[in-house]
Amino acid sequence: MNPATELWVYLSASPLLWLTVTLVAYVIGDRISARFHRHPLANPVVTAVALIIILLQLTGTSFDTYFEGAQFVHFLLGSATVALAIPLVENWSRVRRAAVPILLALAAGSITAVATAVGIAALLGAPQQVIASIAPKSVTAPIAMGIAEQFGGIPTLAAVLVIFTGLIGSISVTPLMNLMRIRDYAARGFAVGIAAHGMGTARAFQVNALAGTFAGIGMGLNGVITALLVPLLARLFGG
Repeated sequence: MNPATELWVYLSASPLLWLTVTLVAYVIGDRISARFHRHPLANPVVTAVALIIILLQLTGTSFDTYFEGAQFVHFLLGSATVALAIPLVENWSRVRRAAVPILLALAAGSITAVATAVGIAALLGAPQQVIASIAPKSVTAPIAMGIAEQFGGIPTLAAVLVIFTGLIGSISVTPLMNLMRIRDYAARGFAVGIAAHGMGTARAFQVNALAGTFAGIGMGLNGVITALLVPLLARLFGG
């Protein structure tokens, strides 16, 4: 048996297979993104998700089986979120000088993201579980799943909504900001961090380091504000 076959036999009998598949899929997505000069539509996460879905469908593998091996990546989401405190410390003097605009933008963005999602869902007659799941759609997955579970939502549905929000935000942010003629990378990054959490932050870092820094700050602060807003809306809508 050649080394490649031995490796496949080992991986196929181990949950490590799906962790490997996840990493390989992202590497392929990143190569494609680089090939197209980091075009917004060539988002590496979108490509990786598509490749994994196709593979799961072709092999008849359930999500539970996949997640058993890939959950280490999910675990790292929490560590990555905490690590966003680093750019906040490194740019603290600039953040402090822009404290008032940041707080105003944070309040406007956070309230709009939660209130519009919850309001539209309620007007369309969505059940309470769905409303609780959609409310934290603009924060990173670990926070969103925790908020949804605490207020009667469905954590897995919340995670899916978070992913779609991030995908749309990371694809649309660059052309949208260009169309609006917003040139300040700090403002661009902070806006996408609030609206599109980790995926938007990753896209911001691809465009400009300063934009990525402020996107990380926006994402972290929005997680805190959303965690405070959702209980208020839960009581308002009878949760």
